[in-house]
Amino acid sequence: MTNPLCNSDSRLPPLMAFARELADLAAVETMAGFRQPLSVANKQGDAGFDPVTLADQQAEAVMREKITATWPEHGFLGEESGSSLRDGEFCWVIDPIDGTRAFISGLPLWGTLIALAERGEPVLGLADQPYLGERYLGGPDGSVCVQSDGELPLHTRACESLADAIMMTTDPSMFGTAAEQKAFARVQSAVRMARFGGDCYAYMMLARGHIDLVIEADLEPYDIQALIPIVRGAGGVISNWGGGSAANGGQVIAAGSAALHEQALELLASGVD
Repeated sequence: MTNPLCNSDSRLPPLMAFARELADLAAVETMAGFRQPLSVANKQGDAGFDPVTLADQQAEAVMREKITATWPEHGFLGEESGSSLRDGEFCWVIDPIDGTRAFISGLPLWGTLIALAERGEPVLGLADQPYLGERYLGGPDGSVCVQSDGELPLHTRACESLADAIMMTTDPSMFGTAAEQKAFARVQSAVRMARFGGDCYAYMMLARGHIDLVIEADLEPYDIQALIPIVRGAGGVISNWGGGSAANGGQVIAAGSAALHEQALELLASGVD
C-alpha cells in the first residue's frame, strides 16, 4: 500500500506500514481487556495513583518484541518497560494505553500511541482507538484518519481567536505549581469553552477539526511524541509552553492555527518552568 503521508521521504513508507502492524498487534491485547473485569496495579503505591493493567504490559511487550526482531538497530522507549538503544538514528516511542484511567472506566477515550523519532524528534505518529475503529496517522506530508469506510484527510479548523476556541485538558490536577495553575486559568477564562478528560483523544479531535486547543503539563515523551506529527500534518501547531519542541513532554500546547497558538503562548508565559 502506498502511503501519501511519506512521499517526500522514501525511507518512511515501510516504517509507517510497520507502525500499523504494531498497532494491530497491540489492539489484540487491549481489546481483550477493555470493558472486561480488570486487575489494576498502582505504580505509585502510597504516593498517588498511577494505574497499570495487564493489557498495558502485554500490548507493550508484543510491540517491543516485534520491533527488536524487525529493526534490531532501532531504539525503543516505552512507558511500561523502559528504554534501549536511544542514541541511534531512529527510536520507537510507545505508550500502549494512553489514558489508562479512561480504559479502566470503560470510556473509549484512550489510545495506543506509536511514534518513530529521528534523532529525538518524531517524524511519524500513529494514534489508534480500536474500539471506535479510528486510527490516526501523521507524517511529513499530512495526516489521515483510517476508518472502516476509508481514509479521511485531517485538517484543523479555522479558529483565529481564543474567544471562539474550544479547549481541552485531560485533568487540571496536572498543573502542579501555582504558576502553571494561574497561567492555565488565564487561558481557560479567555476561551469560549473548556472541557476536561480526553487524554490523547483530545489531540485527535484537534487534528480532526472539532476542537481548537489542548493545553497540558507533566507529560512524558511517550505521552506526546506520536501526536506531534498528527497535529502538524493536519495543519496545527504543537510546542512546549516556551514555543520550543514538545518532544520531551513536560508543558505542552497544541493549537489548530498559528494565531491561536501565539495568543495562548502569551497567556502561558508566566507559567513556563
